[in-house]
Formats: sequence, structure tokens, C-alpha cells
Amino acid sequence: MHPVRDVFAFLVVLFVGGCAATPGEELGSIPPRSPVTPQEQAKVYPIDVWDPLEGFNRGVYRFNTHFDRWVFLPVVHGYEYVTPDPVERGVSNFFSNLSELRNGWNAALQGRGDVFGTALGRLMINSTLGVFGLFDPATALGYPQRPEDFGQTLGRWGVPAGPYLVLPVLGPSNARDAIGVAGDTAATNLLPGVEDINERVYFNAAVYVLYFVDQRHRVGFRYYQSGSPFEYDLVRFLYTRKRELDIRR
Repeated sequence: MHPVRDVFAFLVVLFVGGCAATPGEELGSIPPRSPVTPQEQAKVYPIDVWDPLEGFNRGVYRFNTHFDRWVFLPVVHGYEYVTPDPVERGVSNFFSNLSELRNGWNAALQGRGDVFGTALGRLMINSTLGVFGLFDPATALGYPQRPEDFGQTLGRWGVPAGPYLVLPVLGPSNARDAIGVAGDTAATNLLPGVEDINERVYFNAAVYVLYFVDQRHRVGFRYYQSGSPFEYDLVRFLYTRKRELDIRR
């Protein structure tokens, strides 16, 4: 008999026998206590978000992935290839300046005079010194942009986020923020002079496309390049926490 082989076999027998005699609690095989409290669930699943429409949302997420990869990003890359950097910055500044209308009216609804003053100041400075918003001298003059939207306004007034949603093309959202997008679109049109701006800008098909291309151009996120095998869950968690911080600031 080979002594080394015999010793190894003896150790294996001891190990198997010890495992057989070990209580299930120590091996971790005992089932969890039932029912599991919400606090315990939160500890076990720290990135969990209420997502009752998860099946639908994952389907939209997959659609957005393919649309982004085969349609949206090729258009964006073409835009970046043919457009000089100063022109790209001017386009981004122009649309950013128009968004001060949204920022201002939501700040007013929230009763935040400082944010309203910042939005109004940026709109006036960039529309004049900034040549209709093509440049952004307001930031250099001490008026940094403070984005606000109707979803944030509803949140600050206590409206719950509701279930998580993935919107086609637009991406992560929730019930409150989806209503907020519709509210911003409808309410902004009621501001003096905005209807004329929209007819010439947002409702002009070419400029409307340019607006969405610019928005995607400014977002560095790329689907399934996060390095996480649970990207859907990660995006859902990060979006939800970001919106909570947006409302609290």
C-alpha cells in the first residue's frame, strides 16, 4: 500500500464524516425564518427598487439597447464626425439655454426664489451676451445651471415616485417622472413667447431631431459596457437614488 495515498484517503473519510455530523445551521443549509421582514429584505437586497412591471421594463430595456446601438449612436457618431467641436458646444448651449424656462417655472412652483433667480439670470445673460444662447457667459459670471423639472417639483411636494419605468428611447424613469415630462411639455407652452419659440424650434422636424441627437451626444452611458452582469438592476438603483438626491438638494 502507498503510504501517502492511504493518508489522503483517511483525511477524506474524516472530512466527509465531519460534514455529515455538522448541524445544518452551521453549514448554512437551514432555511431562512418566515416571514422575512422588510428590514431584513433591505439588508439582503441593498439595490432593490420597487419594480412591479419588471418583465415589461426589461423588454423595453432590450429594445432601447438595440435602438441605441444600431440607430441612435450611429447618428450621433456621424453628427460628431461632421460637426466641429465649437459648433457642438454652441448647439448644446442653445438647447441648455432654452431649458432655463423649465428650470425657472419649476423653481417658482417649488417656492425656491434663489433657483428661480438663477434660471432667470442665466436666460437673460445667455440670450444677450451669449448670442441667443450659443455661448454660456452666465456660468463664468457666477450663475451655474441648476436643473429642475416637474418630476422634482412633484417630489418636493410629497408625491411618491411610484413604480419604476423604462421608457422607450428615453430610458429609466418612474411613474412620477413620466408625468413630470408631460407636465413640463404642457406647462412650458403656456409661458409668454414660448409658443412662437416652439413653432420655430421644437416643432421644426430638423431641429427636433438635432435636439435629441445633442441630448444623446452629452450622455456618456453605453448599454452593456458597465462591466456589471446585473446592469439593469444597477441602472435602476442608480437612477432611483439620483432622483432622490435631486429632490432633496
